[in-house]
Amino acid sequence: MYDLSNNDPLKEKLTILSDAAKYDVACTSSGVSRGGKEGFLGNSVAAGVCHAFTADGRCISLLKILMTNHCVFDCKYCKNRASNDVPRALFTPEEICTLTIEFYKRNYIEGLFLSSGVIKSPDYTMERICETLRLLRTKYRFNGYIHVKAIPGASDELIYSAGLLADRISINMELPTQQSLRKLAPNKTMKAIIDPMNRISGTIAGHRVAIGKSARMERCGINKHLVNSIFGPEADRIGGPVGESLLYPADKPFLYPAEKTDALLRRPFAPAGQSTQMIIGATDETDLDLIRTTQALYQSFDLKRVFYSAYIPVNTDVSLPDKDTPVPLLREHRLYQADWLIRYYGFVADEILSKDNPFLDYRVDPKCFWAINHLDRFPVEINTAPVEVLLRVPGIGPTSVKRILSARRYGNINFEMLKRMHVVLKRARFFITCNGKMLDRTPIDDRFIMNQLAGLEQKDVYKIEGHNDGFRQLNLFDDFKLEGA
Repeated sequence: MYDLSNNDPLKEKLTILSDAAKYDVACTSSGVSRGGKEGFLGNSVAAGVCHAFTADGRCISLLKILMTNHCVFDCKYCKNRASNDVPRALFTPEEICTLTIEFYKRNYIEGLFLSSGVIKSPDYTMERICETLRLLRTKYRFNGYIHVKAIPGASDELIYSAGLLADRISINMELPTQQSLRKLAPNKTMKAIIDPMNRISGTIAGHRVAIGKSARMERCGINKHLVNSIFGPEADRIGGPVGESLLYPADKPFLYPAEKTDALLRRPFAPAGQSTQMIIGATDETDLDLIRTTQALYQSFDLKRVFYSAYIPVNTDVSLPDKDTPVPLLREHRLYQADWLIRYYGFVADEILSKDNPFLDYRVDPKCFWAINHLDRFPVEINTAPVEVLLRVPGIGPTSVKRILSARRYGNINFEMLKRMHVVLKRARFFITCNGKMLDRTPIDDRFIMNQLAGLEQKDVYKIEGHNDGFRQLNLFDDFKLEGA
């Protein structure tokens, strides 16, 4: 095996570029299942390859690196901005392949997350990324999971090629409004991000229809007024017919030369879907602004995930929070919970928050907060409530709802049965009755219930907030020593 000794320049590059990649959190791998093939190395499991996480939730089981931290852009929030005096490095495509294969053989990682700063131009950078993926899939026969970040401004052909070779492709939005981009990322525009995101989603939909699947992965309706209010006039094409915005027309297929000579490598376009990332806390958007943008992204581009990255103060600038500002990890956590409500529980952004109350209550999760503010709808009878009502009860999730509906076919349900169904009664008890009775004599009072539920979450909140002073990403060399074998 390859020897990554202390004096090896490849190890020095890895140290620089794995550390530079830690600010990008959009690196989960769910959504694609691919078994092993004879003559190929690795596989990908739909449940994901992210087996280990740091204390703040960041994935460490993918080899997560930048191709380079050189960048022609000068985004004020970014450690790798052009004006920063930081150590710089650049991997060649062969070096990334070597690292991926060697780490995979040692069972340290099960896939690759590859992003990059913009070197020379978006097209030049994207060409090197595509070359890396082509080598991995053809020369090295790597069949494992690959998530690649597309470079805004790169040509459609290059982004399409990356989508054919990777399992997931994503373009980071970073900031939710054009005003914020203008303030902190003057080299970027919302149009340069939205246009390729729109074409990627159309291409994914076209490939899904071509193999007999539904065009959309998420089950969301299109709210054109909301979309246009967030993304502006350039969003007029959003939500058009499947295939309308393909990166490359279906009657003019574009394939890398390698695919033409190896039929085994003909692949669907980004089978694990598209994702994006937004930075939380660098600008003054409210939580309502963020979840409205999130909802519009899901509805418009059928994204697999929107990731939130709590802003880590690494630069000094009058436009940014002070460097001693705590990392808003609890806010990030609550936004993920609100995101879950939008994707799986039938909530919309304006139900969770409002203009009069635009920030999430960090004492309790958003579902509890909504229920406390809508006590006129509770308690609900567990034996008769419809699905959409049960899903809004704190402590009851989709799996529990299925169990409740199944059990109701055979008779009435009591609290003991709910406990065996893994309903979280310490939350649900304030909002449900079984056969007309509550679990105990609980007053239906918003202040009392808030205090009770906030007390349940105190320990978890403390754990999340307690990491603000000790943020770090696990270093690949912390817990094991790389030696030639």
